Amino acid sequence: MSARTKARKRALDLLYGADVRSETLTAAIAGAAARAAAEPGRATSWEYAREISEGVEAHLSEIDELIATYMQGWTISRMPAIDRAIVRIGIWELMFNPAVPDGVAISEAVAAARTYSTEDSAGFVNGLLGRIAQTRV
Repeated sequence: MSARTKARKRALDLLYGADVRSETLTAAIAGAAARAAAEPGRATSWEYAREISEGVEAHLSEIDELIATYMQGWTISRMPAIDRAIVRIGIWELMFNPAVPDGVAISEAVAAARTYSTEDSAGFVNGLLGRIAQTRV
């Protein structure tokens, strides 16, 4: 597993955990930063995980607006929390991180959905992120 894939998983854990505990992302990021500082082995993946998490936090209203606009037949509140976190990370990478190619952002999100959610979720994530990526061209 690449360092960036590990970082995405750490960010996913952080976003998902904050969502299900109704914790602010600021508090979740602070807690994760403290744990990462205590475990030097996490340093490699923590920096990008922090960048993702802080990026999602900074752009959350824009990200959620994109989800609401391009989601078909669902509302954000009806999405499973894990899918919500996966899609938020994918949108942040698509829209706010030019260092990540669109195909990589989408395929990483789809792989996460297959691993941590359902096969149906993978198709949903792929379709939603694909529609959003098309808006940028």
